[in-house]
Amino acid sequence: MRLIQVAQRAVDLDRAAAFYSRLLGSGPSGRFDPPGLLFFDLDGVRLLLDRGAPASLIYLDVVNLQVAVDELRASGTKIIQEPQLVYSHVDGSLGPAGTDEWMAFVEDSEGNTVGLVGRETSGS
Repeated sequence: MRLIQVAQRAVDLDRAAAFYSRLLGSGPSGRFDPPGLLFFDLDGVRLLLDRGAPASLIYLDVVNLQVAVDELRASGTKIIQEPQLVYSHVDGSLGPAGTDEWMAFVEDSEGNTVGLVGRETSGS
């Protein structure tokens, strides 16, 4: 079994499309309005922004966490929590062994919290 789709609340599809296009570095893969659905492809998993969905918390892997947070801040995005070390992967059970996992949290254009996750080689 694999995850195929995650839904997130979006009040304003145009505003959400602009925010997530900037965050993800690519535009929507589909839009159906009505009924108010906007899709992005996250490496084979659909992110559905839906006017009727409840708020949820999603975590996105980013290449360089600090750069992503700095760019979002510069664009006016609210930073809920600055990057911080959350876990060192020593055995590979939750992530690549020998890496440190860092997280930050931002507020998207629709008021949802989004977790941003970055990994660095331990000790770097």
